[in-house]
Parts: sequence; structure tokens; C-alpha cells
Amino acid sequence: MDTVLWSRPVHERAGTPLLLMLHGYGSDETRMGELFSQLPRSITCAAPRAPLDVSGDYGWFLLDYFLSNDFAEVVGAATAVLSWLDTMMAKHKFSSVSVLGFSQGMAMATTLMRLRPKMFTAGVGLSGFVLKNELLAAMEPLTTRIPFYWAHDRADLVINRDATAFTAGWLAANTDLSDSVYRGLGHTISAVEMSDVSAFLTGHVPGSFVPHA
Repeated sequence: MDTVLWSRPVHERAGTPLLLMLHGYGSDETRMGELFSQLPRSITCAAPRAPLDVSGDYGWFLLDYFLSNDFAEVVGAATAVLSWLDTMMAKHKFSSVSVLGFSQGMAMATTLMRLRPKMFTAGVGLSGFVLKNELLAAMEPLTTRIPFYWAHDRADLVINRDATAFTAGWLAANTDLSDSVYRGLGHTISAVEMSDVSAFLTGHVPGSFVPHA
């Protein structure tokens, strides 16, 4: 967690709601930074760079076409994020923490939720998936079902059908799910989609709405 992009300077963060934003595989924190201006202005956004080098870009854990993964690697990355979050929550006294993930970042976001189900106020998944893992499943269904907005295109060629089907079932069983399908979106992020995400966060994260003066 050496590199983190923030939406506001350090002296303006205290007491605000935090939105942790996790980028996809083969990307970096700047992709999430491009979305800051499309989110509720009272939220503090933090976009960390994933630790794994992927040919000059970054990822949270190794991934292949079938979205298979090494569970020890996943848990190691998730534990590092949670440890950093604990430090930031103590330092800045954020009023709450929510999480947003794109693609592999959604897999990481939902893994954080599975490890700390009471930590997060709301969740957002963009064109992503949930990891299928027997060890995590042994602790489910989650005791806390947070509001979760899943934005995706069923014709997304990056996320295979089996992963999409598992994700749909897991989210329905473990979250207060809002499932939104965007035809023609593919494996991207759109302005219309982000407008809906902003509205979702405004409705579910206390303190996220501040009227313009």
C-alpha cells in the first residue's frame, strides 16, 4: 500500500465517509482516480495501487482466463488492505468506510467484505466477480448484509458465464443486492453507470450528500 491516490488533501479527510476504490488487473490507481469527480463530493475516495507487478501495470493477485487464483495470495493481499484500512481509519477518523471495485478489484472488494463483514457500510462492484472458495464459503452466509450495487453487462467477454452465475448467487445470498445490467457496456465503465453509482452511494452512505451552497 505504498502508493495511494486520494480525492482530497489530508487536512480535509477527518470525519468524512471513506470510499475505498480498487482497480482491476493490469491497471493502476489512476483509473480509479478518473472516477473521483463522478462520485458524491462529500465522500473521500482512496485508490491504492495493487502490490503485484503485471508487466509494468498492477494486480491484486495472479489471474488467468478462467479467473482461477491462489487463495493464499488472495488472503495475503486482502489482509494487507485491511491492515492499511485500520491505520487510515484511526488516523483520519472517517465516519464510515465503503468499498468499490472494478473487475478483479470487485473480487478483492467482496473478499474484504467476507473477511470483515461488519466493517463496510456499502459496496459497489463494476464489471467484476466474486471468488469461488470453499474456505470463505464455510463462514457464509455473511452475518451482515450490506447494500451492494452490482453494475455489469451480461455480454461482458472478460468475465466468464460460470463466474457471473456464481457472483449473482453469492451477492443475492450475502448482500442487500441492487443488480443493474447495462447492455452494450462490455468490460468498461460508463458515465451513466457512474451516475447510478453516485445515486446509490448517496442513498446508502450517511453524510455522503452535501447540498451545494
